[in-house]
Amino acid sequence: MGDYSKSLEFYEKSLTMKEKVLHPAHPDLGTSYNNIGLLYDNMGEYFKALSYLEKSLDICRKSLPPTHPHTKIVLNAVERVKEKFIRVSAIMESGPRQTDRAMYTMYDA
Repeated sequence: MGDYSKSLEFYEKSLTMKEKVLHPAHPDLGTSYNNIGLLYDNMGEYFKALSYLEKSLDICRKSLPPTHPHTKIVLNAVERVKEKFIRVSAIMESGPRQTDRAMYTMYDA
């Protein structure tokens, strides 16, 4: 398992610098938001992941054509994280007895 906190620190520093010098719809900002979103996804923090990935997708839609590969990649990531978020929410609602078994099956999908 990687050092997520250190990675997050560097990604956020990079994003802060880019926000100061780039146009708000610059594709490089979208890439930074995407990277942070994927990191939160790996950490299991799906709500935060969705927030960053949706910012990335918004920038892609403003600055790139709809058929651009990066737009499709980010859209797929958003859909994947939404599915995980829904699964985790369902597991939490099902109660403690189902949690362990459901968590194993979530990662098998």
